[in-house]
Formats: sequence, structure tokens, C-alpha cells
Amino acid sequence: MILSIELAERIAAARAEHPRMRERDLADHLGIAEATLLAADVGRGVRRIVADPARLMPEVGKLGDVMALTRNDWCVHERRGQYMDFHAGDHAAMVLGPEIDLRIFPRHWVHAFAVERPGEDGPRRSIQVFDASGDAVHKVHLGGGSDADAFARLSEALALPEGAPFDLAPRPAPEAVRARPDRVAELRTAWAGMTDTHQFLALTSRLKFDRLGAYRSVGAPWARPLAPGAVVEALTRAAAEGVRIMVFVGNRGCIQIHSGTVHRLEPMGPWFNVLDQRFNLHLRADKVAEVWLVRKPTRRGDAISVEGFDAEGRLILQLFGKRAEAETDTAAWDALAEGLAEAVTA
Repeated sequence: MILSIELAERIAAARAEHPRMRERDLADHLGIAEATLLAADVGRGVRRIVADPARLMPEVGKLGDVMALTRNDWCVHERRGQYMDFHAGDHAAMVLGPEIDLRIFPRHWVHAFAVERPGEDGPRRSIQVFDASGDAVHKVHLGGGSDADAFARLSEALALPEGAPFDLAPRPAPEAVRARPDRVAELRTAWAGMTDTHQFLALTSRLKFDRLGAYRSVGAPWARPLAPGAVVEALTRAAAEGVRIMVFVGNRGCIQIHSGTVHRLEPMGPWFNVLDQRFNLHLRADKVAEVWLVRKPTRRGDAISVEGFDAEGRLILQLFGKRAEAETDTAAWDALAEGLAEAVTA
């Protein structure tokens, strides 16, 4: 993909007209992919780099304290920390640090950029990764405690050759929710036999359900519908009661997890925010159309989650109780989650 002079001029004009607009919003305003904005600035503070997480993540681990950002259309998950304990894999990779905790799906890590922009307090540096359609899957933002020299070395070591192809595929259309009424009895039997939550996706794939289709089909006690406001209520109660939780937010290429308590909750218009020192969450609460209280059997007892979906059936976020190492007690979260059915009218 070679950017036309006309498109480059449109991007420059939009930047001048909206100097404070976020890149994603500017791309939406122009009707283009976010990655195209960065491709237009290659050579002017932007450098294309290798996107393969097996090569990229070890170098990101050298950046020190940074902010990891993963988002989907309706939720942004930001976690400060250091990238540690990286495990490569062709199908799935992981970062398992005490603060930054990721599940990575490498086939969707297609385009990546090292970005250095001028800012009011000095250069703003980031690593930004996009899928084949040019939608962001993960970003790494450096701050005052980050290693700028390591960023420079990363940019040099992983730089792509000048003129390397930059082609974007069409964005996939949202898939309809998948369910098989003729296999519901089999779903219930298999569900009851689970011993680990990681068996869930293989189980539903084999039976031709997707996540939401399975929840709608399996029935109590495994999945019960809640009101759309139950996600905000769960976060509010967790903050008030000091309950340790896990907050999962993801897209096709990455899932990012916060484990611990939440404290400072700030509604701002349609956004519901967690604004803690090391963890921020920004949720478009008005886009949560469907919420499920889900129970999955495991060897350590049932795992209970509260999960929010949008109007198209896409997963927005998941909340679980946080188990301490070698412990199985999530009683505080379990009681909180079970109480949501009474607290929020469905």
C-alpha cells in the first residue's frame, strides 16, 4: 500500500484541524485504519518495526516501567509495570509479570511501529502493534521511568527495510452469534465435566457454539442473564468491599489482565472509569447490552465470572475473582457476583 498524495494531505489537514484528537478517533474521523495514520508519518518520528511478538516482546522487556494498553471498541485497559516472564508460542504467547499480564495471539500481530512524537514534557515514545486490517491490538507507552536508550536500540534492531510492503486487509464483518439447539444437552453434559476454565473454548468450538451462544443456551446453574448495569455494579461493589478481582479486556490479538483491587471510580458521561495509580479502565457503560453471570467447574472449585457483551454479541470485558497463589478462596467475589442478580433488576 502506497499512500496517495491526496490521502497524505487529508491526514495532515485533519491533524492541523484537530491537534488534540486521539489517533484512533482521528482515523475514524477520516474513515481510515489507525495504522494508516502512522504509515503516513514514517520517516517523521515513526519507524516500521517487526511485529512478531517472539522478537518484539524480549526487547520491550528492556524498556523498564511502561504503560501497556489493550482495547476493543468499548473498553480500554491500561496497566503500568514491566514486561516480564515472556513465553513465546506460535498460536498463543504470554507475558506473566506481576503487573503486566497478557495473552497474545501472534497471527494478529501484523504491523508494528516505533513512534516518537514531541510533547509538552518532552518526547512521547510508544510501540504500537496492529492487525492485518490496521486496527490496534496492543500499545506500549513509555514514561518518565522508562529507558529511552532501550527504545532507541529496539527501534534500530527491529527496523523493517525501507519500502517493505504495507498492505491492509478488509476489516472482517462481525459474526452472528452461533448456537446449536440440537446440541444443548451435549453442551450441558460437557460443561458439567470441565475441570479447567481453559477447556471452555475447545468445548464450545467442538460443539459449534461461540461464547455468547453457549451462555444463552446452557441455562442455570452455569449461565444466568443479568441487567446491563451489572458490570458497573460489580466494579462499584468490588471497590467498596476491597475485593480482589481480575479484569480481562481484549481483542483478536491480545488479552490484557489486571489482578488486584480497584479504588478510584469516576463516571464521566457515557464512560465509567477506574483511575488508580497503576491501573486505568475506561468502559463505555452505555454500550454494554448483555451481561451474564457464568459458572465454570474447575479442580479448585467453580470459577464465577461477570461478562459484558455489546449489541452485536462481541465480548467487551470479563470480571473474575482473584485467587492468591496456592489458594482457592474466592468467597468474597463469589458472594458479590451472586448478589448482583438481586441488586440489579434484569
